[in-house]
Amino acid sequence: MKLINTLDAVGHVLCHDITRIVKDVEKGVAFHKGHVVKEEDIPVLLSIGKEHLYVWEKDSNLLHEDEAAEILYDVCKNENMTRSETKEGKIELFAGCDGLFVVDVDRLEAINSMDNMMIATRHTNYPVKKGDKLAGTRIIPLVIEKEKMDEVKEVAGPEPLLKLLPYPKRKAGIVTTGSEVFYGRIKDTFTPVVVNKLSQYNIEAVEHVTVNDEMDNIVKAIKELKEKGVDLIVCTGGMSVDPDDRTPGAIKASGAGIISYGAPVLPGAMFLMGYFEDGTPIMGLPGCVMYAKATIFDLVLPRVAAGLKIEKKDLVKLGHGGLCLGCKVCTFPECGFGKGV
Repeated sequence: MKLINTLDAVGHVLCHDITRIVKDVEKGVAFHKGHVVKEEDIPVLLSIGKEHLYVWEKDSNLLHEDEAAEILYDVCKNENMTRSETKEGKIELFAGCDGLFVVDVDRLEAINSMDNMMIATRHTNYPVKKGDKLAGTRIIPLVIEKEKMDEVKEVAGPEPLLKLLPYPKRKAGIVTTGSEVFYGRIKDTFTPVVVNKLSQYNIEAVEHVTVNDEMDNIVKAIKELKEKGVDLIVCTGGMSVDPDDRTPGAIKASGAGIISYGAPVLPGAMFLMGYFEDGTPIMGLPGCVMYAKATIFDLVLPRVAAGLKIEKKDLVKLGHGGLCLGCKVCTFPECGFGKGV
């Protein structure tokens, strides 16, 4: 690439797009990269302030911004994403389906630590809809060293930097505990909330059992759902530390391994996450899920639906950003709840 006087540019090839902006009228590309400058182009170029032009000189050690942008796109993409056209060294990525958007934050930060390039994304573990914008990549200068882009590929490695995990069809079983519900003293208003939230992630509640507060009955209900082959078990009620709240103990007695009883999230501190030996997840939901618009359940469920294994460290990390402000108009997930830096 070399800089020449615009008056001397006839016959030369532009190495970048040239934008024309007319306030309140037009903003667009007047001349595209690769355009061969003609005599009649000179007055137009001068009128938009281009007294000098960068024209392309092929150099095997340099890449044009658009060529380099393709490399950034390649290290980001997976098969469930679509893309924009390449323009001025920039490519945007979009969701090709509903799913959980996952970012390898460490590798993202490593690439963004390099000069003259950037990748901006949504937060990791973010549930998205088909068509949502996921990320944007940009090469800052007009040309960049090929060696630097080779380093990007090395840092990124063979796995995509970004993933979009679709929600496969799953079946859930729900155990509602509480003598007050079992004996009909109050209406069950918890289960409809859970069923609705499950359905948002392609999970159908196919089994529902209501039991009283007796430990043996809760254990029996959980085991029966497990034997019926559901993909996920959700238990509601009896999740506090009161002596007559026996659901956490029943979940453990049913044979599930407890990942954590308790999470640094409000609302949702009394949440329980566990797994059976075959990998079937089981969750104990605190009462806040019944009435709060966004809780720990909304943070964990998309990950479970996408097939991610929840570990204790995943719940621990939720403490940073895990305080819901209880806004009068809830905008979750378009807010900071559950999104630590």
